[in-house]
Amino acid sequence: MTEVARCPAFLVSAPASGQGKTLVTAALARLHRKAGRRVRVFKCGPDFLDPMILEQASGAPVYQLDLFMVGEDECHRLLHQAAMESDVILVEGVMGLFDGDPSAADLAVRFGLPVLAVVDGSAMAQTFGALAHGLASYRPDVNLTAVLANRVGSERHAEMLKASLPPTIEWLGALPRDAGFSVPERHLGLVQAGEIKDLDTRLENVVAHLPATACQLPAAVAFARSTEQGKPQRLLEGVCVAIARDEAFGFIYPANLECLKAMGARLSFFSPLRDEALPQCDALWLPGGYPELHLNALAGNRSMLESVRSHHSANKPILAECGGMLYCLDAMELHDGTRRSLAAILPGSAIMQPRLAALGLQRTVLDGETLRGHTFHYARMQTPLTPIATAGNTQGREGEPIFRSGSLTASFVHFYFPSSSHGTARLFDPLSARRM
Repeated sequence: MTEVARCPAFLVSAPASGQGKTLVTAALARLHRKAGRRVRVFKCGPDFLDPMILEQASGAPVYQLDLFMVGEDECHRLLHQAAMESDVILVEGVMGLFDGDPSAADLAVRFGLPVLAVVDGSAMAQTFGALAHGLASYRPDVNLTAVLANRVGSERHAEMLKASLPPTIEWLGALPRDAGFSVPERHLGLVQAGEIKDLDTRLENVVAHLPATACQLPAAVAFARSTEQGKPQRLLEGVCVAIARDEAFGFIYPANLECLKAMGARLSFFSPLRDEALPQCDALWLPGGYPELHLNALAGNRSMLESVRSHHSANKPILAECGGMLYCLDAMELHDGTRRSLAAILPGSAIMQPRLAALGLQRTVLDGETLRGHTFHYARMQTPLTPIATAGNTQGREGEPIFRSGSLTASFVHFYFPSSSHGTARLFDPLSARRM
């Protein structure tokens, strides 16, 4: 018999990026939390920055839901577990409701999630209703039940927007146009939550302006646990994995940390910016982040760079993803021509670009195991190495190359470790590294 848990839930989406869905999702999470409810928030699709904001708002870790990267079975498990423990579940969508493959709409349909649309109403009146109607009717299997207007100019403006809605769509209210609501952004998206000193104040300000209707619980959804999944085998029993985590390297899925621990690994965090050397460890993970914003400090910490070189020379495994890969190169160059030498364990160099260089979900077969993840970067890299594998996107088109230099595996791909525990174990297992 299939185990089912029921919990009120919304998928918060929008017609496009930039409508304010992250801020609204965060404010709703904080609102329900202040009402004494247990709130769980998820993020649709691959993203590191939005979940940081949502975690601070909700007080709980924010996990990914994605039919491709995470997989349907794992999404089932995560939602069912959250429904067992929570009073309300909020899922922030990705881009526009129907954008991408798979899209937020695909996720909503698969798990029966009612959709709340956040629409920037700042430059429209009655067209607001036409837009909401289009979102609700574009796919008959999508259940768009409510809409919230963002960046509204006045009470009269809000009344016009509300009056334009078809009767089948609930008006959840409006948020005024207020610069104090916004969250600062940079080239990869929102600024990291830890860097926004007044984030709680901003969130409380938005919560104070939410209409009373926003505190109403959405409809309950039945979340079934359709398959019984066992815990990963303890393939990394006793292996100590050192993980870079600071302002320069912070793109880490909570699910990845849980996956490593479930496989028996011991985690040790360090800062390439401030620490003098790696902690005692068997393997090293250099995740993505913003090394380009801290290039002088990273290059100036010569003792840390030498410690990374020594780890590599000892043939201990290293996984370097995106920004972590750039840190491993001979050098990196910024837009202004600033060029600094780095760890030099991966031959080549990188140049930061003014425009996005790559974006999308990725899948690769590495050492006989299929790993999934995504790519999102502004850098262009040059290396004389021949890739050991090449990732592909959801349509099978060629994506990011994966390189190996001794015990180092490096790529622009951010891997989602639970997609393959065996593949992940091979990346961090000291015995596997010695066979490379």
